[in-house]
Amino acid sequence: MKSLIVEDDFVSRKILQKILSRFGESDVAVDGKEALSAFDLALQENTRYDVICLDINLPFLDGQEVLKAIRARERDLGIHGLECVKVIMTTGRDDTASILTAFREGCEAYVKKPFTREEIVSKLSDLGYE
Repeated sequence: MKSLIVEDDFVSRKILQKILSRFGESDVAVDGKEALSAFDLALQENTRYDVICLDINLPFLDGQEVLKAIRARERDLGIHGLECVKVIMTTGRDDTASILTAFREGCEAYVKKPFTREEIVSKLSDLGYE
């Protein structure tokens, strides 16, 4: 499994790296623009991400904007359904509007910070990654 961690908080980033390391390679982006650059580069190199852990509160572009842009890029390239990258929102926001917006834009899971290793592993398992 190849994953992208999009997180501006150092501690959350390190925790996610540790959790995801057992599943395979992980890249890191610290803001929304860097996340889209990493996503685009992976598409160009035909080394697409399987999973993206995406914070909402990010510099430059927030996670909701990043998710919307990712789904638009996939649509433009004819990537649909199970071929799409799986997005787990990992955020401190737990308001109804943020949650509904994330799912409307196409995330597969939503985990509120502070999260546990078990929560992340459970979401990955739900998405078919053991």
